[in-house]
Amino acid sequence: MKGIIFSEFLELVESTFGLEVCQKILDENADEGVYTSAGTYDHKDLVKLIISLSKITGISIEELQAVYGKSVFTNLLDSMPELKINSSSTFQFITQVEEYIHLEVKKLYGDAKPPKFDLISSSEYDMVLDYISARCFSHVCFGLIEGCAEYYNEKIDIQMKPIQADGSQVRFTLTKV
Repeated sequence: MKGIIFSEFLELVESTFGLEVCQKILDENADEGVYTSAGTYDHKDLVKLIISLSKITGISIEELQAVYGKSVFTNLLDSMPELKINSSSTFQFITQVEEYIHLEVKKLYGDAKPPKFDLISSSEYDMVLDYISARCFSHVCFGLIEGCAEYYNEKIDIQMKPIQADGSQVRFTLTKV
Protein backbone atom coordinates (compact mmCIF):
# COMPACT_ATOMS: atom_id res chain seq x y z
CA MET A 1 0.00 0.00 0.00
CA LYS A 2 1.36 3.42 -0.92
CA GLY A 3 2.63 5.72 1.81
CA ILE A 4 0.29 8.52 0.75
CA ILE A 5 -2.58 6.43 2.16
CA PHE A 6 -0.84 6.25 5.55
CA SER A 7 0.10 9.94 5.53
CA GLU A 8 -3.45 11.03 4.75
CA PHE A 9 -4.83 8.73 7.44
CA LEU A 10 -2.49 10.16 10.08
CA GLU A 11 -3.34 13.68 8.95
CA LEU A 12 -7.05 12.91 9.36
CA VAL A 13 -6.47 11.43 12.83
CA GLU A 14 -4.47 14.46 13.93
CA SER A 15 -6.96 17.00 12.59
CA THR A 16 -10.01 15.14 13.92
CA PHE A 17 -8.81 13.67 17.22
CA GLY A 18 -5.67 15.68 17.99
CA LEU A 19 -1.94 15.14 18.03
CA GLU A 20 -2.03 13.21 21.32
CA VAL A 21 -4.38 10.56 19.94
CA CYS A 22 -2.34 10.33 16.75
CA GLN A 23 0.85 9.83 18.74
CA LYS A 24 -0.84 7.30 21.01
CA ILE A 25 -1.92 5.04 18.12
CA LEU A 26 1.59 5.26 16.66
CA ASP A 27 3.19 4.43 20.03
CA GLU A 28 0.82 1.50 20.63
CA ASN A 29 1.97 -0.01 17.35
CA ALA A 30 5.68 0.87 17.60
CA ASP A 31 5.16 2.89 14.42
CA GLU A 32 7.37 5.92 13.74
CA GLY A 33 4.68 7.45 11.52
CA VAL A 34 7.12 8.31 8.74
CA TYR A 35 5.85 7.43 5.29
CA THR A 36 6.98 8.61 1.87
CA SER A 37 4.18 9.05 -0.64
CA ALA A 38 5.83 6.76 -3.20
CA GLY A 39 6.97 4.19 -0.64
CA THR A 40 5.20 0.85 -0.32
CA TYR A 41 4.10 -0.39 3.10
CA ASP A 42 2.21 -3.35 4.47
CA HIS A 43 -1.53 -2.62 4.60
CA LYS A 44 -1.70 -4.60 7.85
CA ASP A 45 0.13 -1.72 9.55
CA LEU A 46 -2.72 0.61 8.59
CA VAL A 47 -5.22 -1.92 9.91
CA LYS A 48 -3.38 -1.93 13.25
CA LEU A 49 -3.55 1.87 13.43
CA ILE A 50 -7.28 1.82 12.66
CA ILE A 51 -7.88 -0.84 15.34
CA SER A 52 -5.99 1.25 17.91
CA LEU A 53 -7.94 4.38 16.94
CA SER A 54 -11.20 2.45 17.28
CA LYS A 55 -10.26 1.32 20.80
CA ILE A 56 -9.33 4.86 21.86
CA THR A 57 -12.34 6.63 20.32
CA GLY A 58 -15.03 3.97 20.67
CA ILE A 59 -15.86 4.43 16.98
CA SER A 60 -16.22 1.21 15.00
CA ILE A 61 -13.46 0.16 12.63
CA GLU A 62 -15.93 0.21 9.74
CA GLU A 63 -17.09 3.74 10.50
CA LEU A 64 -13.50 4.98 10.81
CA GLN A 65 -12.68 3.49 7.41
CA ALA A 66 -15.74 5.14 5.84
CA VAL A 67 -14.86 8.52 7.37
CA TYR A 68 -11.34 8.15 6.03
CA GLY A 69 -12.60 7.25 2.54
CA LYS A 70 -14.96 10.21 2.48
CA SER A 71 -12.26 12.61 3.66
CA VAL A 72 -9.71 11.60 1.00
CA PHE A 73 -12.08 11.82 -1.97
CA THR A 74 -11.36 15.51 -2.61
CA ASN A 75 -7.60 14.91 -2.50
CA LEU A 76 -8.03 12.07 -4.98
CA LEU A 77 -10.03 14.28 -7.31
CA ASP A 78 -7.58 17.17 -6.98
CA SER A 79 -4.70 14.87 -7.89
CA MET A 80 -6.35 14.02 -11.22
CA PRO A 81 -7.85 17.23 -12.69
CA GLU A 82 -8.78 15.42 -15.93
CA LEU A 83 -11.47 13.60 -13.99
CA LYS A 84 -13.11 16.88 -13.00
CA ILE A 85 -13.39 17.73 -16.68
CA ASN A 86 -14.62 14.29 -17.74
CA SER A 87 -17.08 13.67 -14.89
CA SER A 88 -20.24 15.52 -14.03
CA SER A 89 -21.84 12.91 -11.76
CA THR A 90 -21.02 10.21 -9.26
CA PHE A 91 -21.80 7.43 -11.72
CA GLN A 92 -19.59 8.98 -14.43
CA PHE A 93 -16.75 9.29 -11.95
CA ILE A 94 -17.08 5.71 -10.73
CA THR A 95 -17.00 4.32 -14.27
CA GLN A 96 -13.61 5.98 -14.71
CA VAL A 97 -12.03 4.52 -11.58
CA GLU A 98 -11.00 1.23 -13.16
CA GLU A 99 -10.40 2.65 -16.64
CA TYR A 100 -8.44 5.70 -15.61
CA ILE A 101 -7.45 6.05 -11.94
CA HIS A 102 -6.22 2.51 -11.34
CA LEU A 103 -4.49 2.48 -14.71
CA GLU A 104 -2.65 5.72 -13.85
CA VAL A 105 -1.74 4.41 -10.40
CA LYS A 106 -0.19 1.32 -12.00
CA LYS A 107 1.76 3.51 -14.46
CA LEU A 108 3.12 5.70 -11.67
CA TYR A 109 3.79 2.89 -9.24
CA GLY A 110 4.57 -0.36 -11.01
CA ASP A 111 4.27 -2.37 -7.81
CA ALA A 112 0.87 -0.90 -6.84
CA LYS A 113 -2.03 -3.29 -6.39
CA PRO A 114 -5.15 -1.11 -6.37
CA PRO A 115 -8.52 -2.71 -5.75
CA LYS A 116 -10.55 -3.79 -8.76
CA PHE A 117 -13.97 -2.39 -9.56
CA ASP A 118 -16.08 -4.72 -11.67
CA LEU A 119 -19.08 -2.84 -13.09
CA ILE A 120 -22.03 -5.24 -13.13
CA SER A 121 -24.74 -2.87 -14.42
CA SER A 122 -25.44 0.80 -14.77
CA SER A 123 -28.42 2.96 -15.71
CA GLU A 124 -29.34 6.57 -15.19
CA TYR A 125 -30.57 5.85 -11.65
CA ASP A 126 -28.84 2.66 -10.52
CA MET A 127 -25.37 1.18 -10.53
CA VAL A 128 -24.12 -2.19 -9.32
CA LEU A 129 -20.40 -2.88 -8.96
CA ASP A 130 -18.13 -5.26 -7.15
CA TYR A 131 -15.18 -4.10 -5.09
CA ILE A 132 -12.46 -6.75 -5.18
CA SER A 133 -9.37 -6.48 -2.99
CA ALA A 134 -7.35 -8.79 -0.76
CA ARG A 135 -6.97 -5.81 1.61
CA CYS A 136 -10.69 -5.86 2.45
CA PHE A 137 -11.14 -2.08 2.75
CA SER A 138 -14.69 -2.00 1.37
CA HIS A 139 -15.73 0.53 4.02
CA VAL A 140 -13.07 2.92 2.70
CA CYS A 141 -14.67 2.42 -0.72
CA PHE A 142 -18.07 3.18 0.84
CA GLY A 143 -16.68 6.45 2.19
CA LEU A 144 -15.12 7.35 -1.15
CA ILE A 145 -18.50 6.86 -2.83
CA GLU A 146 -20.13 9.05 -0.15
CA GLY A 147 -17.50 11.74 -0.72
CA CYS A 148 -18.03 11.52 -4.47
CA ALA A 149 -21.82 11.88 -4.16
CA GLU A 150 -21.34 14.83 -1.81
CA TYR A 151 -18.92 16.48 -4.26
CA TYR A 152 -21.44 16.17 -7.10
CA ASN A 153 -24.27 17.24 -4.77
CA GLU A 154 -26.21 14.03 -5.35
CA LYS A 155 -28.22 11.93 -2.93
CA ILE A 156 -27.32 8.29 -3.43
CA ASP A 157 -28.38 5.32 -1.37
CA ILE A 158 -25.38 2.99 -0.98
CA GLN A 159 -25.91 -0.66 -0.10
CA MET A 160 -23.07 -3.11 0.57
CA LYS A 161 -23.36 -6.89 0.42
CA PRO A 162 -20.39 -9.18 1.00
CA ILE A 163 -19.90 -11.65 -1.83
CA GLN A 164 -16.91 -13.35 -0.18
CA ALA A 165 -17.12 -14.03 3.56
CA ASP A 166 -13.63 -12.59 4.13
CA GLY A 167 -14.64 -9.21 2.65
CA SER A 168 -12.36 -9.51 -0.36
CA GLN A 169 -15.33 -9.03 -2.69
CA VAL A 170 -18.23 -6.76 -1.83
CA ARG A 171 -21.14 -5.77 -4.07
CA PHE A 172 -22.21 -2.14 -4.00
CA THR A 173 -25.69 -1.20 -5.17
CA LEU A 174 -26.07 2.54 -5.70
CA THR A 175 -29.45 4.18 -6.26
CA LYS A 176 -30.03 7.86 -6.94
CA VAL A 177 -32.62 9.20 -4.50
